[in-house]
Amino acid sequence: MRMAIIGTGYVGTVTGACFAELGHQVVCADVDAKRIKMLNEGRTPFFEHGIEPLIKANMEEGRLSFVADNKVAVKDADVIFICVGTPPLPNGKPDLKPLEQAIKDIAEGMTGYTLVVERSTLPIKTGDWLIETLSKGVSKGVEFDVAAVPQFLREGHAVQDFMEPSRIIIGANTERAQNILTTLHKPLNAPILLTDINSAELIKHATNAFLAMKISFINSLAQLCEKTDANIDAISKGMSLDKRISSDYLQAGVGYGGIFFPKDIASLVSIADEYHLQFDLIKAVDTVNRYQRIHFVEKIETALDGNLRGKTVCIWGLAYRPHTDDMRDAPSITIIRSLQKRGAKIRAFDPLAIENTRKILPDIDYFDSPFEAAQNADAIAVLTNWSELEQINFMQLKEATTCRLIVDGRNLYPRQRLLDLGFDYICIGKKPAKASEKSPMTV
Repeated sequence: MRMAIIGTGYVGTVTGACFAELGHQVVCADVDAKRIKMLNEGRTPFFEHGIEPLIKANMEEGRLSFVADNKVAVKDADVIFICVGTPPLPNGKPDLKPLEQAIKDIAEGMTGYTLVVERSTLPIKTGDWLIETLSKGVSKGVEFDVAAVPQFLREGHAVQDFMEPSRIIIGANTERAQNILTTLHKPLNAPILLTDINSAELIKHATNAFLAMKISFINSLAQLCEKTDANIDAISKGMSLDKRISSDYLQAGVGYGGIFFPKDIASLVSIADEYHLQFDLIKAVDTVNRYQRIHFVEKIETALDGNLRGKTVCIWGLAYRPHTDDMRDAPSITIIRSLQKRGAKIRAFDPLAIENTRKILPDIDYFDSPFEAAQNADAIAVLTNWSELEQINFMQLKEATTCRLIVDGRNLYPRQRLLDLGFDYICIGKKPAKASEKSPMTV
């Protein structure tokens, strides 16, 4: 099948490369000429595990190409996937200007029946707007359908999530569109839910809001655990043993980050406001998440005798999650700025995200090794659950630095082991413990 992908961010690039891998003829387009040049060289402007080899292989096979002209991409396409960015505006609504330009180009470029598919996360009723807008812009006699196939790709695991999805949502209002998309996704061997466009649009917002709610819920409980000497790991494990509650997204920490959860929550609240509905529950999810970052800073400050001025804090992990260099709304940004505001100096390590962080936070010191970053630090703060950090050699750390305070924002380490090695250990949802004290039995 001939396919056009409009937008070459995470979603568009992965979608295009993976459909090409499935044997389709794919042209990816973007208005950013520099980005297209990089992609034509087999390079991506972001890190995503496994994507560059996939791009190179399918370009060599002649199934995948990149152009800086939307109209060229859509000219002979049977199916067009819209994957343009929709960043949030100050009022929480997504910025739809990139979408408006893309639809204008699509309407002018279509020459025969085409299926136009929403892949970007867009507000409910966007499908109605697309149908109306395309109807006004296409040449006389050109037929089309509109559908929505929301993406559920995790950064760092996007290729795997595309090729091995847990489910596929197809929102389409015509049998013709349903049949095309069902056939297109059948090789992925995943359950397919056929629904209307409005429901498909809302499913993505609802899914991300619910997952974010689980994170904020467990972090709220973690704060209660700290006040009552309960153990958040035991709470989480006990909850997850209930078959109605999975363990996913029930790990206490510094909260969620990235572009998708915050954007989708803001968009869902904006939609509710538009229909005069009170979504206080969803609003609270974001409030709890923002406070969790400041709560973590307060934990560091308290551990350093209530004063951060002149102290040095080592940050282990900058990206909002492992296996990505994405720094959009990463908790580390808020935490570092708050530490600096309170007078602390920052030394930082991350396996992938240093260059992107340097653009945002140019006034901190960066290091290529966690041990180098920890030198001369008064506290080590863990913010990303990288495997490199989870498997850290603490004997080597003791030789590299005199720092003996670890504040773990991801609950990576066994508390008793660190106490036995002479470290003071503070994490989320558990009583702080000093090496000089006996540690209670933990889960």
